[in-house]
Order: sequence, then structure tokens, then C-alpha cells
Amino acid sequence: MYQIDDYDLKILTLLQSNGRLTNAELSELTGLSSSQCSRRRIALEQAQLILGYHARLAPDAVGQEMIGLIEVKLINHTPNCVATFHTMLENVDAIIDAFKTTGDADYLLKVAVANLQSLSELISQILAQNSSVAHLKTSVVLNRLKENGIMIPALPTTAGKN
Repeated sequence: MYQIDDYDLKILTLLQSNGRLTNAELSELTGLSSSQCSRRRIALEQAQLILGYHARLAPDAVGQEMIGLIEVKLINHTPNCVATFHTMLENVDAIIDAFKTTGDADYLLKVAVANLQSLSELISQILAQNSSVAHLKTSVVLNRLKENGIMIPALPTTAGKN
């Protein structure tokens, strides 16, 4: 098991905020040499503590402006029922995050679709038709305030303007 020290934690935190940082930039921010940062980054990747590097896209850039949160309760938890549900999760691109949870729901899904009609179709034609699903509860996201640990800049308001 990889032992994370303070420098590794600093590198992970910096990369989480900006995955495009070069080893030279990491070096400047951590106080380590560029080669040390490179070795540590590679070790963190090999230990699977860094799972990948991704671009955070604006939802409207990919035509997925509507975000929904869907609580799912399964009919039962037999291996076949769970496998059927997991297979569906794997094959539906609109489901961008899926979490197994405690409480009333078994899973919480974050979905991204183009509009309310697309959300309705996802729910009625895919999720509700899955033989493992007993109950769905959907919430529509009105505003995205913070994602991936990063606050989303507030849009200027027009309140008080004539």
C-alpha cells in the first residue's frame, strides 16, 4: 500500500484543482524539484491514487444542460437483480455518476440530459423499464453551485435593474 506523505497530499490537491499543471509548476508550488514531482506523480498514478485527467466541460458545450438526481430502490438485492441494474448503468451514457447509498434509496444517480423531455424519456423508457427497479424519485437541479470540489462562479443577477 502506498504511503501518502505531505508532499504527495499537496500534489494530489493541486492536481485535483488543475490537472494541467506541469511538473515545473508543481515543483514551484510544492518546493520539490521538477524531477521529484515527476517521480511522485508517476508513483501516485501507478498506485491508482490518480485515476485520470479530465476536462470539466460546461453542460451546454455537450448539449446536456439539464441535471437530474434520481434515487433508485431495487426490487431486491439478489446477484442477478444487482447485475441487471449495473449493466444498465454501464450502458446509459446519460447517467454520469452512480452511487450505492444507505437510507431509503439503494442508489443515487446523477444524470445529464438536454431537456425535460429527455429526462422524462430516460426515466420512463429506460430506468422504469429495468426489471430490477422498484421505485424512482427524481429531483431536477435548479442551479449548480459546486461540482468536483470547485465553486461555480455565480451569474450576475438582474435584480434591481430597470
